[in-house]
Amino acid sequence: MGLTIGVDIGGTKIAAGVVDEEGNILSTFKVPTPATAEGIVDAIASAVEGARAGHEIVGVGIGAAGYVNRQRSTVYFAPNIHWRQEPLKQKVEARVGLPVVVENDANAAAWGEYKFGAGKGHRNVICITLGTGLGGGIIIGNKLRRGHFGVAAEFGHIRMVPDGLLCGCGSQGCWEQYASGRALVRYAKQRANATPERAEVLLALGDGTPDGIEGKHISMAARQGCPVAVDSYRELARWVGAGLADLASLFDPSAFIVGGGLSDEGELVLEPIRKSYKRWLVGGNWRPVADVIAAQLGNKAGLVGAADLAREPDPIM
Repeated sequence: MGLTIGVDIGGTKIAAGVVDEEGNILSTFKVPTPATAEGIVDAIASAVEGARAGHEIVGVGIGAAGYVNRQRSTVYFAPNIHWRQEPLKQKVEARVGLPVVVENDANAAAWGEYKFGAGKGHRNVICITLGTGLGGGIIIGNKLRRGHFGVAAEFGHIRMVPDGLLCGCGSQGCWEQYASGRALVRYAKQRANATPERAEVLLALGDGTPDGIEGKHISMAARQGCPVAVDSYRELARWVGAGLADLASLFDPSAFIVGGGLSDEGELVLEPIRKSYKRWLVGGNWRPVADVIAAQLGNKAGLVGAADLAREPDPIM
């Protein structure tokens, strides 16, 4: 079909990139993320216009953090932008004069990894993104599975603990409250507060207090063997692995692809996740076990995936 543009809506910037059919990014254009919902629509259009200069573009794919309808046109609800039943496809098409597809950002990243990254060669993969929260995507039989209404794979809001920790979604005990970047920092702060003598390295990387601990400090301290930092990663991995075992019972994929910022830590986080996954997997000693592998595209996955999904036929047809 030719060149398409993928759009990644971030908290501080909106990036648009021209992507070819092999997943290569040929050019990018970035603009600051405005504070208002309508301003974001205008910024998306500006980013698309900036990226398309000098290229013949056949379509645009937008990755949006929120619930997107099955027709890939309307954002039902976005937690961080005041979009409620937002006709994003219609609005952006009117501004740029190109066909537009709207996709959930985690779905877009999952598709990017499946087509051009760690998922190449697999037909059935489940992707999870371990960042500030927890998202994911489902590819079964080489197809992105969105569900009947388009809002499948909201893995972060599976209830892992009845009446557990309050989540930003309004529910309690959601998986992302126990398996995410926020959860990792909470584990480290709790442990450092309880046993500061075991957290000397970690505390020294911040301001000397548990409240000063940040995610980057935990990674650095763990690589130096700090007991509290290592234990915090193990606790995170315990919850991630338990959730993957549940997903395996539902989808039986050949691989789990772990993306998001935490996947940048490589085997520091992946190896304990694998151990936890196999521990909680029903019949794990007797059945084939899916691979647990790191994503390869990093923060490019969403943009590349959204661009490629602009080439995909309407899933309703």
